[in-house]
Amino acid sequence: MDSFEFNKILGAILGTCLVLLTLNIAANALYSPHKPAKPGYEIAVQAPEAAGKPGEPAAADEPLPKRLASADVGRGEASAKKCAACHTFEKGGRNLVGPNLWGIVGRAKASEQGFNYSAAMKGQKSNWTLDDLDAYLKNPRGMVPGTNMTFAGIPRASERADLLAFLNAKSDKPAPLPKAAELAPAPTR
Repeated sequence: MDSFEFNKILGAILGTCLVLLTLNIAANALYSPHKPAKPGYEIAVQAPEAAGKPGEPAAADEPLPKRLASADVGRGEASAKKCAACHTFEKGGRNLVGPNLWGIVGRAKASEQGFNYSAAMKGQKSNWTLDDLDAYLKNPRGMVPGTNMTFAGIPRASERADLLAFLNAKSDKPAPLPKAAELAPAPTR
């Protein structure tokens, strides 16, 4: 093979590389990937509309006795399925990730035998009242900062009332709940 033949082969290889390089540059210019500032996918969630005017405080929940008067134990049992992953509700039930909740209404806080409570919960020295349970179910970490309970809470007041009626029924001596007739205003004459 003479040098002219060798130069033609090298020229063809270099020419092919030059064409491929040109195609690559042109393709990157046409189809350049957009690199996001923050990696991942953004999930578009429609924000709930705030009630009232901007800058106004959120409306307070109805008083607990009024909510308990219309509470339903059956709906509370359905709502308690959220809790069943960590708690049991039967008498003498075992502790799971959280303590057994049989007889929770009126029981001393952090008093379930055999359960290792957080230091923050052990610092609570009173009994569980319906008002305390309502506040705790709304925002566990807000009521007891440092608690080990990772549940975010139940924001809907009527659902909390149903759950409280269910928890109250899970006791040897359930606390009396207000009835709707008791809360009705007296008729004026």
